Amino acid sequence: MARVLNNLLLFLIRLALKIRVWGYWSLIYGYCALCTTAALLKLCWNIVLRPTTTFQWGIRETPPACLNDTSLGTHCYVRIKESGLRFHYIAAGERGKPLMLFLHGFPEFWFSWRYQLREFKSEFRVVAVDMRGYGESDLPLSTESYQLDHLVTDVKDIVEYLGYNRCCLVGHDWGGTIAWLFAIHYPEMVTKLIVLNCPHPSVFTDYALRHPSQLLKSSHFFFFQLPRFPELMLSINDFKALKALFTSRSTGIGRKGRWLTAEDLEAYLYALSQPGALTGALNYYRNVFSSLPLSHRHVRSPVLLLWGERDAFLEQEMAEACRLYIRNHFRLNIISGASHWLQQDQPDIVNTLIWTFLKEGEGRKSYRN
Repeated sequence: MARVLNNLLLFLIRLALKIRVWGYWSLIYGYCALCTTAALLKLCWNIVLRPTTTFQWGIRETPPACLNDTSLGTHCYVRIKESGLRFHYIAAGERGKPLMLFLHGFPEFWFSWRYQLREFKSEFRVVAVDMRGYGESDLPLSTESYQLDHLVTDVKDIVEYLGYNRCCLVGHDWGGTIAWLFAIHYPEMVTKLIVLNCPHPSVFTDYALRHPSQLLKSSHFFFFQLPRFPELMLSINDFKALKALFTSRSTGIGRKGRWLTAEDLEAYLYALSQPGALTGALNYYRNVFSSLPLSHRHVRSPVLLLWGERDAFLEQEMAEACRLYIRNHFRLNIISGASHWLQQDQPDIVNTLIWTFLKEGEGRKSYRN
């Protein structure tokens, strides 16, 4: 009898697990279909309103002058022997000083760290990388090349190539996700972790599944699973959606801070209009659902989490929940009026808070700006 009950219990556990997995993927594919329908309606409406310009967009041939500003640093390249990929990065500050490595988000590139490169080069060897698939770094063709373990290994390879065995790691958005994961898997290589507007990956997964409002804000995760169609929607009307992402009142830079200049915007359009650039950026999303949940979660480095109060894509409640996974000093700063593009939107405040974190001892106070 006991054996029968045990077998029944095992069967029910396996059944519950299969139902949970089925429900998870049904949610993903169902939401993908919903987002696709909405995008198709939007495309049709664009064709009605602008029949002659909807499918017109141009590759920017010449980089704007701001991308060659020598005050930001020197353009460098490294080819990683193991992956065979070539990475582009900007470096400033004296060699031999502690390394501060910057990882950008979507749909950005090294230029998003321009204010921090100028600020921290006095005390650090500052390096802002074009991550794989972005900017002047190599763009692997296969979606599988953008799995999270490859992206984390890229960071390790770059740090070691630069001649360091540890760094102060700074990441925003997708760069923040990779920074969290790097600190989890290579704690000995991270002296301090600084993350901007990106929750711990486990916090994001748990929170999004329990809060439909966050799931709605993350609808792009589902839409971007589709092949080719997202690239089209981001390109139509000469990249109108990308321009709006950076400049609109609801999502853009500068709602209570510095405005993105016309030249800054052109820098982004130059990088993202190149052949294959949008596909490389979107491939980060096309592996995310198969990479979660995480088997290892705890961060053992000191952590500074900076969060823009008016982030249009991420709910603020996730910021405090990150504390659960940190086994060291944790400081949280929520910056009033700041957008998702925090390091560009409020660079002076961000830089001051980073300096404070870098120079402080083992205090335990988190505070709000």
